[in-house]
Amino acid sequence: MILSHLDLIGKDSAALAPALQKALAYLKNTDFSNVKPGQFAIDGDRLYGMLNEYQTEPKNERRPEAHRKYIDVQYIVSGQELIGYAPWVDGLPVLEDRLAQWDVIHYSDVPNETDLLMTAGMYAIFYPWDVHRPNCASGAVQLVRKVVLKVAAQSLHGT
Repeated sequence: MILSHLDLIGKDSAALAPALQKALAYLKNTDFSNVKPGQFAIDGDRLYGMLNEYQTEPKNERRPEAHRKYIDVQYIVSGQELIGYAPWVDGLPVLEDRLAQWDVIHYSDVPNETDLLMTAGMYAIFYPWDVHRPNCASGAVQLVRKVVLKVAAQSLHGT
């Protein structure tokens, strides 16, 4: 998992795989103020995104999740939210396995979860070995506008 701010992309990119550099460059070079919510194509199934607008929810109402085929790059356009984070470990209690259909698996609980406070301009990268619990309220429920870029995990290996 990586947590940073869009202003630091010039420094962060040097430490990242080209596929993630491409995703961050897309965030940096796109004005999302006029983009409508929904899914959008960037580079076929290797890189695509979604713009979401939603009200945050109490953390206990959100489910921890992980993905296997895609890396999530979650970028806060406006608002703020908490995202729970924990490293994936064997034996996590599976609540719902939708990996085959939607590349998502939900867990009922994860040990040693850390809360990440995400504010406008910040991004987090969640790898397939990371569990995350997005869209959580940090205090009062509020409206968040967030971009989630999906980067094919295979692209880290050049395939």
